[in-house]
Amino acid sequence: MIYSCAEHVDIAIDSVVNEFETFPILEQISDEEKLSTTCEYCKNSAIYMVANK
Repeated sequence: MIYSCAEHVDIAIDSVVNEFETFPILEQISDEEKLSTTCEYCKNSAIYMVANK
């Protein structure tokens, strides 16, 4: 599972596809999670969760 901002969501999707060779699940995270969750690429506030299941 990768948390990302809008700018890096394409990199997160590519990472999941390359690692698991399957179409990823893209979900917008809740407002409560946005407060404490940061993007794994730039540390800005995350708005998406990209996962394989």
